[in-house]
Amino acid sequence: MKLFIASDIHGSAYYTKLMLDAFNESSADRLVLLGDILYHGPRNDLPKDYAPKAVAEMLNKYSEVIISVRGNCEAEVDSLMLSFPVTPDYGVIFDGKCAIYLSHGHREKPKMPANSLYITGHTHVPHDIVEDGVRLLNPGSVSIPKNNSPHSVIIYEDGQIKWFDLEKADYYTL
Repeated sequence: MKLFIASDIHGSAYYTKLMLDAFNESSADRLVLLGDILYHGPRNDLPKDYAPKAVAEMLNKYSEVIISVRGNCEAEVDSLMLSFPVTPDYGVIFDGKCAIYLSHGHREKPKMPANSLYITGHTHVPHDIVEDGVRLLNPGSVSIPKNNSPHSVIIYEDGQIKWFDLEKADYYTL
């Protein structure tokens, strides 16, 4: 199973297009969205080409392959714009080897068994750490990265993690 994992699009049509181009090139089976899809939020500046309606239209074409969780900037009205569920706070994917827990990262971390993955967004900063036997990953932000990190996503395949810089269209290491 190959997953393309992204977070914090915040309504940027420009970066959504880059993300979808990279997704198409990746040949991933699923596009996993970790929340904050359409709205930029009151604490963020407007991202490049802020156009939530256009973002919804672009993403709706991929609704059959999207797995999504709710971010702190999601509202009930967003579910009217998107043709895939955006209201669950958590998700779980089993890849045959381990459980992959999904959350935006603004809620309490669930209890997970050792050798699990917990993938969140929210901070807009990529990370890869192990805590109590659980690998904690963050792809960073598609449109509003922080701490000089790139506009990035994660590509997961058979237990392997790769970070991908959307602007350079290339892999990078943390």
